[in-house]
Amino acid sequence: MATTPVDRRRHALDMQIRESLTGKHLVVAEEGFEIKRSLPHGHVAAIAAMANELKLPALLGPACRERDIIYALILARAIRPASKLATSRWFKDSTLGVDLGVVGISTDEIYSAMDWLYARQGTIEATLAKRHLQEDSRVLYDLSSSWMEGTHCPLAAYGYSRDHKRGKTQIEYGLMTDVDGRPISIEVFSGNTGDPSAFVNAVNMTRDRFGLRELIMVGDRGMITRARIEALRGLEGAKWITCLRAPQIRTLIDGGSLQLGLFDETNLAAITHPDYPDERLIACRNPDLARLRANKREELLVATEKELERLSSSAGSSKYPMALRVGRVLDRHKMAKHFTLEFDDDESFTFVRDTNSIETEAALDGIYVIRTSVSQEELDDAKAVEAYKGLSVVERNFRNLKVIDLDLRPIYHYSENRVRAHVFLSMLALYVTWHMREALAPLMFGDEEIPERHDPVAPALRSRAAELKDATKRGADGEPIHSFGTLLAHLGTLTRNTAEFTQGIQIEQLSVSTPLQRRVFELIGSPIPTTIGGK
Repeated sequence: MATTPVDRRRHALDMQIRESLTGKHLVVAEEGFEIKRSLPHGHVAAIAAMANELKLPALLGPACRERDIIYALILARAIRPASKLATSRWFKDSTLGVDLGVVGISTDEIYSAMDWLYARQGTIEATLAKRHLQEDSRVLYDLSSSWMEGTHCPLAAYGYSRDHKRGKTQIEYGLMTDVDGRPISIEVFSGNTGDPSAFVNAVNMTRDRFGLRELIMVGDRGMITRARIEALRGLEGAKWITCLRAPQIRTLIDGGSLQLGLFDETNLAAITHPDYPDERLIACRNPDLARLRANKREELLVATEKELERLSSSAGSSKYPMALRVGRVLDRHKMAKHFTLEFDDDESFTFVRDTNSIETEAALDGIYVIRTSVSQEELDDAKAVEAYKGLSVVERNFRNLKVIDLDLRPIYHYSENRVRAHVFLSMLALYVTWHMREALAPLMFGDEEIPERHDPVAPALRSRAAELKDATKRGADGEPIHSFGTLLAHLGTLTRNTAEFTQGIQIEQLSVSTPLQRRVFELIGSPIPTTIGGK
């Protein structure tokens, strides 16, 4: 029989009378307790759970105050990257600082802990290499740079800025990963490093430190240059996979070694040339890339023509010389080589497209040539091309390291060792987030099962599931798909609440988790912890 509201009130009153007769003290629900504090917890707990799965605390070293601080800094950079001062202030606003005992920590303690970390970098990286590399492993290696603030760091220097920060000094660093993109080590160089000997020293140190019998370096044409290859030739067991620059490809075509008719039947062909002894050259042509480059060039040519026409009709309207204004337009779109200009006087000029220059460049559209010292027996032509294309995972790591997840730049430290410690600490945070992204792939955009590519030159394929994610913005279970950032933000809504009752009793309790939050911890392989600890 259904109960009425009157029946329910009578039942509640009977229960209150019985509870009072047994000696229990009853209070009004709204007045019986108060929430003393609510701290964001879910994102901290998830990152810490992943770090514990990776045995990160033990990887850092023996338990001590410095390890707790560094562990907290790594987790904080994965969650909320900021300066060390801002991070120390944030510790009190999450369960991370409370549980690891770093609330109120001073910057001096942080700097001391960074010195401790830098002293252990070699040991930590050797352990990572032992986990993920074999004696004859192929590794991916690339260089990047980040700008510096301040003027006192010995490593800071002017050089080619990959951040396009003119007028700023910078540092350079080389990141080494396994073939899947898992970070293994990172080396910091002066901001103007271009000396091949520095690169060779890094290769030697990497191989010797990690006990690798053979090291295959995979790097782009800007990193493994001709000079660096010459320096590598004398190193036993050091091999490389890289790509030729456009002028070098043009030389092959002009000399007849690379005939464009090869690509009528295939998009991949092995060739030889006396300038590359004991090396293999694998010429590739990607028609899709050729079309993209042709379209992009035409767009830039049209944009440049429009600006030049505007300048031509505005003679005498600026205090700047016309030649200077024209130069700025051509430099903006990098199209100077494709135009012929004639100046009649200081203010008037005419221009036409240089069709020979355009056709010469167009002939190379979609063509690239892999250069490698690895033998055919070790890697056939197709696998060598795939190995070079694997650099995309390092480039993705750099984006996550510098911009998307960890915000490594700019760098404010002026002590050389602390700059190195800051970069290494960021790499360790990248190591955690790399595994986090892998574990949480079903909840995020990205392809969980990339189809096998039968043509190594063709663009990478996407699975049907990944295409559905992009189209519907939902996963297989119908739930919304997240970016890594929005997923962390949602996890942060899982709070740990401190409640105090009228009798003076305090308890700590997590808020009720959402289905998505529970799913995150299922994928990590951990229950939702109430507290954070560094095991």
